[in-house]
Amino acid sequence: MALDKHIIELENVSKRYDGKTVLDNINLYIREGEFVTLLGPSGCGKTTTLRLIAGFLQPDEGRILLEGKDIAGMPPYERPLNTVFQRYALFPHLDVYDNIAFGLKLKKTPTDEIDRRVRKVLKMVSMTDYEDRDVDSLSGGQQQRVAIARALVNEPKVLLLDEPLSALDRKMREDMQIELKEMHRKLGITFIYVTHDQEEALTLSDTVVVLNEGRIQQIGTPTEIYNEPVNCFVADFIGESNILNGRMMRDRRVAFLKHEFDCVDEGFGEDVPVDVVVRPEDIYFTTDPAKCQFTAKVKSCTFKGVHYEMFVDTDKGYELMIQDYDPYPVGSEVMLYIDPDDIQVMKKERRWNTFAGKVTGEGKVEFLGAGFECDTAGFAEGDEVEVTVRFEKVDLLDHEDEAATTGHVESILYKGDHYHLTIRTEDGDKVWVDTDDIWDKNDFVGIKILPADIHLAKTAGKDA
Repeated sequence: MALDKHIIELENVSKRYDGKTVLDNINLYIREGEFVTLLGPSGCGKTTTLRLIAGFLQPDEGRILLEGKDIAGMPPYERPLNTVFQRYALFPHLDVYDNIAFGLKLKKTPTDEIDRRVRKVLKMVSMTDYEDRDVDSLSGGQQQRVAIARALVNEPKVLLLDEPLSALDRKMREDMQIELKEMHRKLGITFIYVTHDQEEALTLSDTVVVLNEGRIQQIGTPTEIYNEPVNCFVADFIGESNILNGRMMRDRRVAFLKHEFDCVDEGFGEDVPVDVVVRPEDIYFTTDPAKCQFTAKVKSCTFKGVHYEMFVDTDKGYELMIQDYDPYPVGSEVMLYIDPDDIQVMKKERRWNTFAGKVTGEGKVEFLGAGFECDTAGFAEGDEVEVTVRFEKVDLLDHEDEAATTGHVESILYKGDHYHLTIRTEDGDKVWVDTDDIWDKNDFVGIKILPADIHLAKTAGKDA
């Protein structure tokens, strides 16, 4: 089927719960016959998006169009959509046949039509001999097939699937992924699938939509998402990655690992800070000194079934993950190279912390909901200011005694020679920190910033 007709469109859609923004100005179109996966961590907004499309929720802002028509106010049962939930919600007092036929009977569909359609979907989900079975006697995978059949029997234009395989063991999940992909091919209808499982998304989808904190981070094919992530979140969330600080020297030339490399990226400018992503399978061993770009020492080597996973310390003090079919002994000195096509250069999302602040007195400024001491020369009490603090100048403490404010570690990104942390303060603000110290996600931390490391500037549009 040609995937050119838009069956569902989300235009500037936002959703809030108790004043908290869960979806922030989402724009997305889904083509007829497409298998689209909404992918992201817990709380990113993917299930909320699905429930908005299904009609279980209404957007606070924006429109949702079905075949070009605004479906605001249309109840779920009138939408030509069906949902398969994480919990299958089968009726325990009905057998397999009657569970599947339930919706058709409510619509008063003729008996012979019900029988034809039920037997058709039973065959489709490989449950032909199970119509008389009690659903409680079925395995998890069989119950999932019944739930899918019950949705398909209504012949929806769009099938919505909310983490439908999460309750299954790994082997059964893999088997059901193959079956779902085959069902999609045979039916030709639109599938919208929600998962937090990256491998599942890459396996099943025509298009992957990566969400985080209520915003779309990237939309693309599985290959594009994996090979060309647009930011560090996508690179870190999709598969394993070496994510490193770099500097774009000029077009097609980038520096990282304290070495310079040829690359294929252009248009970043000259001598510009960037982030660099190299997948573990794209770092190659060589025995040819002429091909070697840098050297390293193997510090660990673990067999992962298909490949060996090795961590190495490079000649300039960086740690890298490498995946290769051949093992290299721990302690061995190795020569390495990276092809230009395998280096992904990305613009930095931010270069330092920037906060809105207010001068509260001589040598005092308030930001992050707390008071800090700093040089306020040139500013008067009450002035609104822009506060900047470099990532490495934020100190994290495991106690509150010397801290100006507190928070929790929200995310951790290893950059080869240090950790880049996101801290969420008690007031909901974000602070980014570069540190050599090892913290765990959700750790409680105190935040301390020395006066000399706080820099003030006149707020744009304000008289300071």
